[in-house]
Amino acid sequence: MAELTGNLLVAQSGGPTAVINSSVAGVICEAGKHECIEEIYGGLNGVYGILREELVDIGEENTSDIQRLKHTPAAALGTCRYKIDFKTDPKQAEADMKRLFEVIEAHNIRYFFYAGGNDSQDTTNKVHLEAQNRGYELRAIGVPKTIDNDLPHTDHTPGYGSVIKYNATTVMEVGADVRSMATDDGSCCIIEVMGRAAGWIAAGTVLAKREPEDPPHIILLPEIAFEEAKFIVKVQQTVEQHGCCVVVVGEGIKDAAGNEIGADKTKLDSFGHPVLAGAADRLADIIEPALNLKTRTVKLGYAQRAAAHYASETDVEEAFACGEAAVRAAIEGESGFMVKLVRQSDDPYMWGTALQPLGDIANQERVIPRDWIDADGWLPNEKFITYARPLIQGELHLPTEQGLPVFARLKRARVEKVLPPLE
Repeated sequence: MAELTGNLLVAQSGGPTAVINSSVAGVICEAGKHECIEEIYGGLNGVYGILREELVDIGEENTSDIQRLKHTPAAALGTCRYKIDFKTDPKQAEADMKRLFEVIEAHNIRYFFYAGGNDSQDTTNKVHLEAQNRGYELRAIGVPKTIDNDLPHTDHTPGYGSVIKYNATTVMEVGADVRSMATDDGSCCIIEVMGRAAGWIAAGTVLAKREPEDPPHIILLPEIAFEEAKFIVKVQQTVEQHGCCVVVVGEGIKDAAGNEIGADKTKLDSFGHPVLAGAADRLADIIEPALNLKTRTVKLGYAQRAAAHYASETDVEEAFACGEAAVRAAIEGESGFMVKLVRQSDDPYMWGTALQPLGDIANQERVIPRDWIDADGWLPNEKFITYARPLIQGELHLPTEQGLPVFARLKRARVEKVLPPLE
């Protein structure tokens, strides 16, 4: 494969994770080793910003800030949930793709890296295919990201290990608090975590459970149909046995008819899905009157995906390595692939990276295998624990200032626009 000389563009998309910036740092650090890459640009707010020619010159950033990206939360380049959708709006999608390549060609972009989840991999694949159709030499590689851990063909996704490390720790802390508040009638605490179609995040909190009496006592997963009557009985039994019941619920749990019990159908997200923000409250409304039981709810919200202060060191290293691997693959002539993580052994935990065609990834969701969940459906089993435990290992030693973390502050020096404004 002949060497391809030109500029590199890296961008981020979808909900952030505690380690998505580590992947960007991996791209940048590896790109700096190759003379065929002339300039390194960042796309502000993903494809939404690229369409508006909002590019920044990474070469203007301090080396120390690039290194700090490895422990900086959120999306340092900005993110979006904009989708180039040929199915629902082909006219707009065609216009978007035309404009996207006007920007790419105007800035001599020859290497394109997009860090994100399902929809982001779909966008990367569209860019790859469009480049082929146009006969434009471009190497497009997807970098995996999502706390949901629902991308197929990869052992797990960067971001997942950190979210379950933080959530399991929080369940331990909240559980200790709940258990210490002794009452004659007992109590129930319901902790809501992210996860619409798959329960990987909720399931990860099982790592907090070291003894049978330890919280969480119940984990409700979207993969298991919610049955109200059985749930009430299980909570009652748990309170009678332990004096309290700590429940973790994935926000997307569904009843037997497939209805999301926490969905607000009067509000839709950017993808047209009902907004999820009420599973814990709905469960509290069920438990409190049925059992006359003091019930409290905790919603971890954005904190669970932004908790870089307690990220998994393993997760940070893997995210960085995915960025590096993406650049190496592109330099070697590959395009139309996503970097994936490959598990080589559980104990000791060993891993590597490989490539998967983007067409196998885009718009698919992986759920927890049924045989990784106890027969009664209340908790993940030892198979899941063996899978998840290695992903949370290691702690970061963050630089601090006046007792608080020091995060990267990118200059975001703008690249001069050369195209007419987007209409």
